[in-house]
Amino acid sequence: MRASGVLMHISSLPSEYGVGTLGREAYKFVDFLVKSGQTYWQVLPICPTSYGDSPYQSFSTHAGNPYFIDFDMLKDEKLLKKSDYAQFEWVWDEEKVDYANLYYRRFDVLKIAYENFKQTPQSAFEMFLEENENWISNYALFMTIKEENGGKCWLEWEEGLRCRDPHSLWRFKSMHEDEVRFWEFVQFKFFEQWNALKEYANSKGIQIIGDIPIYVALDSAAVWVYPDLFELDENLVPTAVAGCPPDAFSPTGQLWGNPLYKWERHKETDYSWWIDRLKASAKLFDMVRIDHFRGFDEYYAIPYGDKTAEGGRWLPGPGIEFFRFVEARLGKLPIIAEDLGFLTPSVLMMLKESGFPGMKVLEFAFDPREESSYLPYNYDKNCVCYIGTHDNNTIIGWSKEMDAQTMKFCRRYLDIDPKDKSNSTLVWKFIKTAFASVADTVIIQAQDILELGEGARMNTPSTPAGNWQWRAKKGVFTTALARKLKDITITYGRCPRE
Repeated sequence: MRASGVLMHISSLPSEYGVGTLGREAYKFVDFLVKSGQTYWQVLPICPTSYGDSPYQSFSTHAGNPYFIDFDMLKDEKLLKKSDYAQFEWVWDEEKVDYANLYYRRFDVLKIAYENFKQTPQSAFEMFLEENENWISNYALFMTIKEENGGKCWLEWEEGLRCRDPHSLWRFKSMHEDEVRFWEFVQFKFFEQWNALKEYANSKGIQIIGDIPIYVALDSAAVWVYPDLFELDENLVPTAVAGCPPDAFSPTGQLWGNPLYKWERHKETDYSWWIDRLKASAKLFDMVRIDHFRGFDEYYAIPYGDKTAEGGRWLPGPGIEFFRFVEARLGKLPIIAEDLGFLTPSVLMMLKESGFPGMKVLEFAFDPREESSYLPYNYDKNCVCYIGTHDNNTIIGWSKEMDAQTMKFCRRYLDIDPKDKSNSTLVWKFIKTAFASVADTVIIQAQDILELGEGARMNTPSTPAGNWQWRAKKGVFTTALARKLKDITITYGRCPRE
């Protein structure tokens, strides 16, 4: 079925409190998607962000981001008073998230809500804890120990806690029971709000596409709890870390720093950690994009301590057998494979055998020196077409970066009058080209629908700061914009005619 949607992370929603939340503006965005004839709302990983503010570097594979909990909804539950949070200045720039401000203030407000929550009935909370026991107690303990250690990585904790000595853990938890319960409460409220939003979206015919980072952060509950599943030495220090080799975009490669999986150990445990992770994601989302799909075929291992990715080497991953095993356990999951970058024949074969749709990015299509698989006439139906992803510039920003020959070919392909220099024309020609393609699914960044420039870019890979900050201004998702997008969606058969 031909369908389309919009990529818009929760953090980018309009908000009076410094970051997008699961509150009123999220519901209004669902309504905008309905009015514009869309089927999908794609988000980035919704897990807690750690240092660098990236949703792809998280303290947890299961937990939700506390920043997304909506204060007004807690007020409606009488867990907060407006004065508990309205007293702070949350916004200095309505188009950017100030993560430092959130870090230093948001948890103080949530702790007020927790103190009030303790006076309310606890049966739903206890049921939530029981249903999520496989991860939440470890996560809450991890965050409590981290807070008590000034935010230090778990590798810097005292030996008993770092190595998970049972007596040390019991002693610490018995001394910090209330703090541990606070972190459990935060997750209870996050998932309560998330599930309500997803139920609303689904009731309106909108499906949510989530995102799973293939790797986890070194400083995470996952690595702390399951060190045997990762390539660590006897001191629990990584022997090698993840990244990408040098290429035309990055001459020294990309050094991500995530610990690598010990795939043989995962196989010995029947991939139970991955099965649990994918099962949880299937419950959270209607469809899931798996980041860096190539890493299941081969992964790039960089010696720990290297300053660049130049000294890495490719090693074999679990391959198609992993996905066959998952399908045998969980059935055919609705997965999108992020298959961008240089792909070897074995990766292409793995993608074909999996049956998952891959990704096509129009911004990669217009190099006039070579034939590109990203040009729409080379697509097959089983793919998802993007103009750009969270790692790409907006269309307008991209057009400023490109050389004259690339833009000449692009404008000719999009059938733009050489005299027409309008940014708006370029944006909507791109959108129409994507929608007109044979791809079963098209996803457009919200920034492009809003005709925004480089300042609205979500992430520039291999840059350490200034990313993940963009937010939409309040009121920009107008009825007129919805109508314009719906006309295109109907024209190219991605929603029913009225």
